[in-house]
Amino acid sequence: MNRREAIQKTALTLGFVITESALLGVLNGCKARPDLVYKPDFFTEEQAHTVSELAEILMPRTTTPGAKDAGVPGFIDSMLKEVYPKAQQENFIKSLTSFDEEAKKQFGDFFGACKKEDQLAFVKKKHDEAMSAMGKAGVEGWWNRGSGSENEMPLVMKVKELTLLGFFTSEPGATQVLQYNQVPGPYQGCVPLEKVGKAWAT
Repeated sequence: MNRREAIQKTALTLGFVITESALLGVLNGCKARPDLVYKPDFFTEEQAHTVSELAEILMPRTTTPGAKDAGVPGFIDSMLKEVYPKAQQENFIKSLTSFDEEAKKQFGDFFGACKKEDQLAFVKKKHDEAMSAMGKAGVEGWWNRGSGSENEMPLVMKVKELTLLGFFTSEPGATQVLQYNQVPGPYQGCVPLEKVGKAWAT
């Protein structure tokens, strides 16, 4: 599939540009792949469980595969280990630790072990807060904020970015959610939107 086009579609879904590290990882070959058992290389088991549950909430299984089905948690683990520079790795873990600590204070356990309804409520709250902050700063202000600052992108948005990238560059995301023709037919330059229905993976 055309990864650059998938990245463009992900950026449109997110509503802002993709970070440099995430973009570099996808273009250099990192992609989500379904794993029967996810064994983290970068995260601890507890951290991996939190990231997996968060990714699945952001991209849940419905009539089409979800984040776990597409191997997105493993994709995120690989991206952090193989692509992100040390400073961004440390900032991600710092954000993840704070996220889990807040969940523990509110629900008595780390996020990955909380009840599903508590997870959903917590993610909605954190996502709403992030979107509100983004609206106040504007897209340019959001991305000009220094890494490691108190205004750094919240964890839920970091995971959202990687989840969408991993999902739409995976085989399930490209072939079952986006429209996909392995051997495309003739070019049709003007097709009514209602006949298209969804975006193309290629």
